[in-house]
Amino acid sequence: MAPSENISIAMYLFKRLHELGVRGVHGVPGDFNLAVLDLLPDAGLYWVGNCNELNAAYAADGYARIKGISALITTFGVGELSALAGIAGSFSEHVPVVHIVGIPNTISQRNGLLLHHTLGNGDFTVFQNISRNISVTSTILNDPHRAASEIDRVLSACWVKARPVYIGLPTDVASREIPATHLGTPLDLRIPDNEPETESEVVDEIAGLMYSSKNTIILADACAIRHRVLDELHELVENTQFPTFVSPMGKGAVNEELRAYGGVYVGDASRDEVRQYVDNAELILYVGGLQSDFNSGGFTYRISRKNTVEFHSDHMKVRYSEFPGIQMQPVLRKLLDKLDYSKVQQTRSIPDVSNTIPHRVQESVSQEISHAWLWPRVGQWLREGDVIITETGTSNFGIWETRFPKNVTAISQVLWGSIGYSVGALQGAALACKEEYPERRVILFVGDGSLQLTVQEISTMIRHGLKPIIFVINNKGYTIERMIHGMKASYNDIQPWNHTDLLNVFCADPSDAKSYQCKSRDALESLFKDDKHVPASGRARHERMRLVEVFMPWQDAPRALIKIGKITASLNDGSGSGQ
Repeated sequence: MAPSENISIAMYLFKRLHELGVRGVHGVPGDFNLAVLDLLPDAGLYWVGNCNELNAAYAADGYARIKGISALITTFGVGELSALAGIAGSFSEHVPVVHIVGIPNTISQRNGLLLHHTLGNGDFTVFQNISRNISVTSTILNDPHRAASEIDRVLSACWVKARPVYIGLPTDVASREIPATHLGTPLDLRIPDNEPETESEVVDEIAGLMYSSKNTIILADACAIRHRVLDELHELVENTQFPTFVSPMGKGAVNEELRAYGGVYVGDASRDEVRQYVDNAELILYVGGLQSDFNSGGFTYRISRKNTVEFHSDHMKVRYSEFPGIQMQPVLRKLLDKLDYSKVQQTRSIPDVSNTIPHRVQESVSQEISHAWLWPRVGQWLREGDVIITETGTSNFGIWETRFPKNVTAISQVLWGSIGYSVGALQGAALACKEEYPERRVILFVGDGSLQLTVQEISTMIRHGLKPIIFVINNKGYTIERMIHGMKASYNDIQPWNHTDLLNVFCADPSDAKSYQCKSRDALESLFKDDKHVPASGRARHERMRLVEVFMPWQDAPRALIKIGKITASLNDGSGSGQ
């Protein structure tokens, strides 16, 4: 586009999204956004179209976890509010989602007209105000003269801060034209520089602690992924060979095929050898920490501040000293360049982590598919480059028992924990992989209860030709809730569904989709083994959508969930402190 040309404000916004790598735009059409949707193809974008706004927000979250950022378009009031539980989850878990809301024209706003989708009080700012608390920044583009600079400011903040933003786009402003000259200058996506003297002081202090420690470990958590320090993290692991652990939210942050990988640390819910190893470390390099209840084993981390260096996106903590505004990425880079690795000491062996099914489970004559059998077996079945999504339920805890191949991406919602999130996230992640990484398998484990909240998005996946593998765990309801309270309570029960009929209900082409039922280990084992082969049709199995219903005992749960369920119950009734 020539610098002298003009461009509509909506097109300017869409061109900037394209610059950030967005291609598919999630959302639901509504009369205040319909006209701008016509412009998407001319910006190199395309409309996804979801079954409802909540699902769209979940899908945008999953898309962003693969491609780095995503966009969601809703309509004023009814549409945007329906998306907010999903947007709040993205804010909670540091996921950059651009929420664009089509809003009434500026004349209607000024005159306080009682339009549909309003509260009937003439206040057109109330919904933006609601979203402010779950957005890193927001804007309503009422002033065309400031629109380009506001769009650039908000999009840059979304990327740099790795959290959602809100952009209100009035129907009349969307079509107003502005000079296209700003598009010639790329968005500024750099993080601000640290204060040099303070940064040097932090790096020197960390290096000194590393040289003097005889027993150092690395603990990687969610924000190492979200705030894009995985290159530095891997360099630290490989250069030092320090034993390296991940939190549940940090699963997939490090290459689990590395010799230094030691497993998942979840406080008292860890495996004994992992818990003892981490709790007894002389120095812990804790990268991107988020110590939420489920992520920390019900607040049962036994690591002391005097033994810990915390790396965060907006501050650093070195033992008892805190350094506000000092960001971890430049600190890690400078530390890696400065360290004298000959002075770094490492003497202890690393806990053995494997996908070996426990002997007592493997030798059992029972054909029941238990969690103790399933998750190590899943670990054996996974391939390099897989994307695996686990629901806020038994699968979220079971996946901790697997050791991944390299380059596996794990998507879950350990902190926000919205039941049903994973189905929408699957759609977004699968779409992102279709755009960028078509060779990657995208796999979901979801419970029968959670599936009932967001099952409609399977139809969106079919419409866009996506080919995920969906494992539906049929355990007769909300097992995660049973582990906390109400093991036999009726409120944890659900209406049974014929899961193998779902693909037909959503009109999947039988040549592109297939359903299976696995009621025994042998049946699931056969499916896992057969997955490696190409059927007679010549089409690899991962080129069709598969829905696999896995029947599991309703009172069975992963080892970690049983422990955390008891801790959570005590926290809820006030009888425990988590410490």
